[in-house]
Amino acid sequence: MTTKTLPPLSGYKDFDGPLVTLIMDGMGIGPRDESDGVFVAYTPVLDELFQEPLMMKLKAHGTAVGLPSDGDMGNSEVGHNALGAGRVFSQGARLVNEALASGVIYSGEAWQEVTKRAQAGGTVHFIGLVSDGNVHSHTGQLYALLDRCAADGFARVRLHALLDGRDVDQKSALRYIEPLEEKFAALSADGRDYRIASGGGRMVTTMDRYGADWQVVENGWQAHVLGCGRTFAAASDAVRTYYGEDPEMTDQYMAAFVVADEQGPVGTIEDGDAVVFFNFRGDRAIEISRAFDEDDFHEFDRIRRPQVYYAGMMQYDGDALIPKNYLVEPPVIDNTLGQYLCATKITSYAISETQKFGHVTYFWNGNRSGYIDKDLETYEEITSDKVAFDLKPWMKAGEITDKVVNVIEGGSHKFIRLNYPNGDMVGHTGVVPAIRIAVETVDLCLKRVLRAVEKAGGIAVITADHGNADCMWTKKNGRLTPMVAHTLNPVPFIIKDYSGANRFTPAGVEKPGLSNVAATLCVLLGLEPPREYDAPLVRLAP
Repeated sequence: MTTKTLPPLSGYKDFDGPLVTLIMDGMGIGPRDESDGVFVAYTPVLDELFQEPLMMKLKAHGTAVGLPSDGDMGNSEVGHNALGAGRVFSQGARLVNEALASGVIYSGEAWQEVTKRAQAGGTVHFIGLVSDGNVHSHTGQLYALLDRCAADGFARVRLHALLDGRDVDQKSALRYIEPLEEKFAALSADGRDYRIASGGGRMVTTMDRYGADWQVVENGWQAHVLGCGRTFAAASDAVRTYYGEDPEMTDQYMAAFVVADEQGPVGTIEDGDAVVFFNFRGDRAIEISRAFDEDDFHEFDRIRRPQVYYAGMMQYDGDALIPKNYLVEPPVIDNTLGQYLCATKITSYAISETQKFGHVTYFWNGNRSGYIDKDLETYEEITSDKVAFDLKPWMKAGEITDKVVNVIEGGSHKFIRLNYPNGDMVGHTGVVPAIRIAVETVDLCLKRVLRAVEKAGGIAVITADHGNADCMWTKKNGRLTPMVAHTLNPVPFIIKDYSGANRFTPAGVEKPGLSNVAATLCVLLGLEPPREYDAPLVRLAP
């Protein structure tokens, strides 16, 4: 279906400057106490913005962004989908749950091919994040797949377990690994052979994104496929050993490991096997999928590439068809804001550093890679540093700001969107001083961008995709425990209009959420929002 142009908004007066949308990734509205990294940081710019008449709180988690329940934290993928799509689509977690509950996942071509490999004597391998964080994966879905393997008579199954410590507690790996080892022991009956074969922390093993550090993927390939790495008798032994050797070790940075017995590694990936990557979220699944799927692959030396049937839980990139095979159909997100703006000939510019570049492009555009209309759009990526985020919490915010100020001054783009990753990426470290610096960095950068918007006579919109830095720690049994996951807190939505061309007033939307933002941006640009979009948060005052 061809996206139509948007008609002009009646009574609207054009203005010269741009509309600039600033996404403060991971900076929600917290409890305003000493655990709240946004509150305790020195943020004079945000403090003033929070007093603006057009300041609102938006829901950014759970059903408001297409997740199964309101107990599910938001994340950058679904947040940017909602921001760019203008309405709520069922997201990965919900789609997979529905496919498992109905059984449709097992009737599809991909599972049938996995079954054929198992029946022919091949090993079925599952690779993915062992966590119930429900951001990239959920152990409940993994357990359902394992039970189905047993029910279908699969003789040999291996799990390559990526450790979280990011969307769940920092040192919670044993909470997932030990029950899985018990599960595999129970399933290894009646001639079945089910075991954990390898693993490692998600930030150093397998789950790189946006080409930030292909060494991460190579580490995973070495462990999962080749069986190369430090060996242990069991995955739980690996976790305990690493904890013992380094008390500061957290799960997400735990080195890769290989489970081996007296014959060697117990689960290398060989010709004739099937491999299922069971994460449902796309950004950190694309690179490992390419390593399995691509004939002409040059990102690292694979040493050997086994002839396997590889499938993702979902197709992680619909344009690039990555991977070729998948278990569950992804959401079809059509008529995004970007498509409407291009159809209406609105010029736009999108920028972030590598860690969030795909969020203001790929996810914002409804899980589509590349340009919608290269004649009207400019996308710019600032290369992220390969350093622990707590060691450089300012990240590339200054460079992003330099570029945005130059683009505003250039006057060639009407709609500008940018993402500051600091609140989220540093928030995931749980390091309190670093989180405060990250938040203060964003505040400083906001000041520079707002000055440029004011000078150009434009409009600024300040929001976030979910919370994180707004909760740095929690108290458990009288002890402070770092909180490194996203939060269930709302996020700010602030309009700062420097143009003076029009007057906007709150529209009184009930239960406003991120999906209301796209229609609001249309109104600020003087365009009638699409009928299918959720209602705008403001209206043009008479």
